[in-house]
Amino acid sequence: MTDLFRTRVAATCRRLPGSEVSDPWGGGHDAWKVGGKMYACIGAMTPGVAVKCPDIETAEMLKSVGVAAHAPYFHKSWVLLPVDTDNEELGQRIAQSYDIVRAKLPAKIRKTLPARDEVEAV
Repeated sequence: MTDLFRTRVAATCRRLPGSEVSDPWGGGHDAWKVGGKMYACIGAMTPGVAVKCPDIETAEMLKSVGVAAHAPYFHKSWVLLPVDTDNEELGQRIAQSYDIVRAKLPAKIRKTLPARDEVEAV
């Protein structure tokens, strides 16, 4: 995995309100979370970033057209975006994953998060 890609993902995620990063499994993972729930993850070995899709059908479509790949260890509604994903696609997919996870947070937590502007990858 290139450090540049990890930097691009981090810069994009940091701009989303309430985002936090941790390495819950050790060994160099970047698990990006909002309200304690993960919305993006860079693994220690597999190149790319895993993001959540709205549903399994969207994930399958992204894989079938070559935009994304299977995200090992994640539910079928998650995909792995490769390191050569362009900035627009990367920003859109990370923001969508964030929005999906944020929308499912308890109302009490959602109310503490500021609204977000549109996000593009850096």
